[in-house]
Amino acid sequence: MAGAGLHSAVPLWHSLVLLPPLTSLPPSLILLPLLLVQLWYWARYFRPFSRRPIEALAEESGPDDEPVSLILCAHNELDNLRELVPILLNQEYPAGFELVLINDRSQDETEFYAQQLAQYYPGRFRLVTVTHTPAGFSPKKYALTLGIKSARYERLLFTDADCRPVTYDWLRLMQRGFSQKNGTDMVLGFSGYNEEPGLLNQLIRYETLLTAAQYLGLAWAGKPYMGVGRNLAYTRSTFQSTKGFASHIRRLSGDDDLLVQDAVALGARVTVVADPAAQTLSEPARTWAGWWRQKRRHLSAGSRYRAADRYRLAIFMGSNVLFYLLTPAVLAVSLSSENIISLGVMWLARTLLLFAAYIPLARRLGQALPAAALPVFDFLYLAFYCAWGFSLLVRRPLQWK
Repeated sequence: MAGAGLHSAVPLWHSLVLLPPLTSLPPSLILLPLLLVQLWYWARYFRPFSRRPIEALAEESGPDDEPVSLILCAHNELDNLRELVPILLNQEYPAGFELVLINDRSQDETEFYAQQLAQYYPGRFRLVTVTHTPAGFSPKKYALTLGIKSARYERLLFTDADCRPVTYDWLRLMQRGFSQKNGTDMVLGFSGYNEEPGLLNQLIRYETLLTAAQYLGLAWAGKPYMGVGRNLAYTRSTFQSTKGFASHIRRLSGDDDLLVQDAVALGARVTVVADPAAQTLSEPARTWAGWWRQKRRHLSAGSRYRAADRYRLAIFMGSNVLFYLLTPAVLAVSLSSENIISLGVMWLARTLLLFAAYIPLARRLGQALPAAALPVFDFLYLAFYCAWGFSLLVRRPLQWK
């Protein structure tokens, strides 16, 4: 029996010897795990969100029977307020709502304009005036806290002065999110940017789409980690449970994503309303320097995310960045035809995956981007992402002392 066992092992040993050594494999295969990570994120988060069913149309009856407090914070935004406030006050919402305008230390004629609105819309429009910010407090977070405290209703809906709801049903559709999943505490909306000519505008809108793929896709899959204050709703009870912005009051950013972080850590239920009719549009940065400062400020809040969220985001972004960074190294190791062909296959697969991920998502969110330019936008954005990350390492995030 022992001899039989030894005899049967000989062919197995010979077969192992005949296997090609690992050193003979094309170096480009080092990119395969990175590609598989991106494929997993597409299959697990991005594709299910882009294929989610269309939410109820505005003209259909829905669970929007509770009054709402619309909260808007403005600092020297008179021109924007003159455009935005009429859109907000004319929202279609039978249950009734109020608009709470927070005049945050404005030096223009915002106060006079708000006083006129209070006369024209008694009971629907309210003014909260902030004359100064206590030392060490983020001005916007302090102003929002005063506005929330003065709001009459449990449900709160937020936007910014430079935003515009795309329809008069925005309020109604966002409120329907509170009835999803047998009741929820926070509703994450989508806010895009106005379409304008130029590479900067297209890159900003691509970055917005990529960010939406992450925070809306993960939230739809039950792993929410952030929202955008330009289109965000939550209950007063949720705000009170986190003690407001207390945990990050010194940081200039984070009145939206860090609040979501704190609320989710306490068990808040989160849902998504992102159909085109429930979105807002904002004015994009007009200069590269302005966009740099804006994104650096937004990304600075990421260090306060929960460890699991940081890990998920790092794995996704890291796999994309490393795919680019390792490509020159793969070519430097070997210029053999086998390696070049294998590398070409990897890049073709990643490009097809890029199209499969973001074209349906752009269609689902009503975003118009030139499909053929997506690989260019992807490369440029990831280059900026690395630069932002490096700048945050060498220079501390913005915060109040």
